[in-house]
Amino acid sequence: MPADLDRTLAALADPTRRGVIDLLRRSPRRASEIAEALDMTRPAMSRHLRVLRKAGLVREDAQDDDARVRVYRLEQAPFTGLRGWLDEVEEFWADQLQAFKAHAERRARGRRA
Repeated sequence: MPADLDRTLAALADPTRRGVIDLLRRSPRRASEIAEALDMTRPAMSRHLRVLRKAGLVREDAQDDDARVRVYRLEQAPFTGLRGWLDEVEEFWADQLQAFKAHAERRARGRRA
């Protein structure tokens, strides 16, 4: 498994960080808005956002009118990588289920004969 995918999965293992992702799916937000929506202190939210940034799941942009204000947005690339890996796992299970179905049908035909 690539290191990028490991970082993505590790970051998403925490329910609070998944909550951040859910909020940012709707729209970009300031850290204070995210903390308030998830009923967390700003320092605690800052730690979660740092993990998400390091994993490349979110990016931090300064506001044009106030450089002190940071807005967080989702980054697409890590989610594309995660989706690709999940597609491979899903394909594996689809192949396994198809093979099992074929086996069960052969056995059923053999019993009827």
